[in-house]
Parts: sequence; C-alpha cells; structure tokens
Amino acid sequence: MIAQNWLRLLRSRSGMVGFVLVLMATLIGIFGPMLTGSPTQIGAEAFCSPGASCLLGTDDLGRDMFVRMAHGARVSLLVGFAAAAFASVLGIVIGSISGFVGGKVDELFMRIAEAFQVVPQFFLAILIVALFGPSLTKIVLVIGILSWADTARIVRAEFLKLRGQDYVVAAQLAGASRAALIFSEILPNALPPVIVTASLQIASAILTEASLSFLGLGDPDQVSWGQLLFAAQPFLNQAWWMAIFPGIAILVTTLGFNLLGDGLNDVLDPRQKGSTR
Repeated sequence: MIAQNWLRLLRSRSGMVGFVLVLMATLIGIFGPMLTGSPTQIGAEAFCSPGASCLLGTDDLGRDMFVRMAHGARVSLLVGFAAAAFASVLGIVIGSISGFVGGKVDELFMRIAEAFQVVPQFFLAILIVALFGPSLTKIVLVIGILSWADTARIVRAEFLKLRGQDYVVAAQLAGASRAALIFSEILPNALPPVIVTASLQIASAILTEASLSFLGLGDPDQVSWGQLLFAAQPFLNQAWWMAIFPGIAILVTTLGFNLLGDGLNDVLDPRQKGSTR
C-alpha cells in the first residue's frame, strides 16, 4: 500500500514539485544551522550586496543573511509543524468524540467549532499575542488553538460516514469498547483527509507567524523568516535583499506545502484514482 501511494505521488506533478520544495526547506532547516555560524555574529561590512564575498548579502549590522536565513528556516518550519500538529491532535480528539457520540455532545462541539471558524483568526491572534507577550511557544499555541476547527469537522464527517460500516458493527457486536472502536476501527480510516489538511495548516501557520513577526509581534529572541522581514522594513530602499530573500523563502515553502497537499489528496482520496495533476 505504501509503495502504491509513493508511485501515485510520483505520477502527481503537483505532489512531486511540492515534495521537492518541502524537502529542500526541511533539509535547510535541519542542517543549515549546523553548517553555518551564529546568526547574531556581527560582520565587518554592513549592507554588503549579494555576490561572491557575501552570498545573500549582509544586514545593517553586517550579519550574514545566508546564515540568518538558514537559522530562520528552522524556526519557521518548527512553528509550522508544531502548530499544525497541535491543531490536528485537538481537532482529531474533538471530531472523534463528536462524530462517534453524536447528540447534544456533537451539537455543542460543532457550535464551538463554528464560532472558531467565524471569528477573524488573524486579528484574534494579534490580540492574544499582544496581550500575553510574543514568544515562540505562545505563537504556536495560539495558531494551533485557532486552527483546530477545520480538522474537527473533517474528522466528524468521516466518523459519521464510517461508524455504520460493517466492520465497525462487527467489532461492536464482538464486544469492542468505545475506545477500541474509535482508535482501532474508525480513526485509522478517517486519517487520510486529516493528513491533507495538516499539510495546508503547516503552510498557513508559517504565513501567520511571518505576519505576526512582520507586525513586530514575533519572538524577538528567535530568528525566523518573518522576523527577518520585520528587521528589513527600515532598509527596503537601501538593502532590498534583506526583504526579498526571506519573502521568497516564505513564498516557496508555503507553495510547496500547498502543492504537496494537492498531491496527497490525489494519493489518499480513492475518488482521485488516475489523476496526475
């Protein structure tokens, strides 16, 4: 099954392009900081333009932009993966309970989910981070808490569709507990659309963190792509590279996760068989 899914992903043009972009960004985030120096090291020449002497240029303090970009990749991707994981776990738990139990519990959880979907999430994130202070942990928690509703509704819909299947009824008649029915019988078959949604949530979390940092609400102690954009604002006319390279990195990485999600949808959705977008 795994081999077949990989073959289908290879045949999906959007999926393979997305996978390559995501892999490149992830490798840079993992190994880049190990192979480069400190992102806070002050150099001898400020505003060195990109070239042979300084690959991606330097900032106003002479700090190497290539080094800072590599360290920023780790932080931005960490926020993306951590926030998406938190939102997915929270959404899976709430969606599973809602779809399996039904009744008033389902009604309550879905009304809460609708409230989260209606509220302007980015502005609420700005408010929460501004009130409680910017830190990487708080940003991850805020993004995750504001993003769980989509996953919960998807999982609930899958549970409503699957809980009446023959294999679930057979397990129930055999005396399987509720926990066994949820986690062993239904949930594994409800995960494919969650995986696709999670890949899109990673891209959304990276963009949200970059937007918060651009507004000065990012963690000042961490170098992320969004924090680099914030630092570049006073020097846009003097040192264009300080903003261009972090902006390109955010664009390419989020595009990669979106294309990967499109490819995963082709692979994991049985209705998409034969699709090679």
